[in-house]
Amino acid sequence: MELELTNKRVLIPASSSGLGFAIARELASHGARVAMSSRDSSRIEAAAESIRSATGADVAHQVCDVADGAALERWVDSVAGEWGGLDIIIHNSGGPPAGAFADFAPNDWEDAYRLLLDSAVRVARTGRPHLGDGASVVFMTSMSVRRPGGSLVLSSVFRAGVAALAKSLAAEWAPHVRVNHVIPGRIATERVAQLDSFAADARGVTREEVTADMEAAVPLGRYGDPAEYARAVAFLVSDAASYITGASLQVDGGALVETY
Repeated sequence: MELELTNKRVLIPASSSGLGFAIARELASHGARVAMSSRDSSRIEAAAESIRSATGADVAHQVCDVADGAALERWVDSVAGEWGGLDIIIHNSGGPPAGAFADFAPNDWEDAYRLLLDSAVRVARTGRPHLGDGASVVFMTSMSVRRPGGSLVLSSVFRAGVAALAKSLAAEWAPHVRVNHVIPGRIATERVAQLDSFAADARGVTREEVTADMEAAVPLGRYGDPAEYARAVAFLVSDAASYITGASLQVDGGALVETY
């Protein structure tokens, strides 16, 4: 299946590693022009160069912390201005700390809001004027939007807001721009390894034991590879998915199969 992503102008914040990086690499491999950002200058420079070397694609990179709303808006406008517009926006951000409600003070909630929900709103608001007919926007959420609770209260609350934003914009921006959100399951990234370590410390067991328990709960019996997630996102933003908007796509090995 041809995804027809050649020369599509793509913006992906928080993409120096993990799922953001995997998506940037996948889209670049299909000939897209990709703008990447991270708050760490050395990491984003290395990530962008590795994708350029592997794909030969046009890859731009910039230091930008998605929790800094003004800087995020300037970056979006700068990339769109240089490229004459945008075709695809994939909102991504890091995850907030794990913990229960009692673990967090008001400033922790404010930080998580800026990281997750405010950054999504700002990317959408700033990016919309640069998107033409047929453009696509994808928001990254998490399984917590379907199964809240546990030690991810900050993520559960604000990623649910991002999912609601995606659904709202899908209706408002149709038929000109498609908007969807993608739910990653247990994908083998640094973030998931950190969550497994957090759970291991809480239970007094090894991280390997936690990972084994988590894998056993996934119908496909393993964690996903970031490349598998990236391929799903690439399809969703491509012309091959031209009749899909307002969708919540689970890439989770069946982990949410019993959640409706």
